[in-house]
Amino acid sequence: MDMRPDDDRQYDRVLWRSRRGMLELDLLLVDFARVRYPLLDCADQEAYGALLEQDDWTIWEWLQGRSAPSSSFVRIVDAIADFVADSTARRVPA
Repeated sequence: MDMRPDDDRQYDRVLWRSRRGMLELDLLLVDFARVRYPLLDCADQEAYGALLEQDDWTIWEWLQGRSAPSSSFVRIVDAIADFVADSTARRVPA
């Protein structure tokens, strides 16, 4: 289910929580939250919220493919990684 306008406070909290202590991770997660979070279904939104409870280095290692996320995070980590890959591909001149 997509977010509705009455979910603005929840969305604002997610954007705020997407800001991290690690700049690289901050940039990835804030962009993902702005563009894709409202389009996620409820289960994926919950998974994203749970992901934000994890340590920055853990999330970074998962997104870099250096370690495998636990099964509850595989889908959302893949969604973020796909978003980053799509964003990077659009920025690289052909």
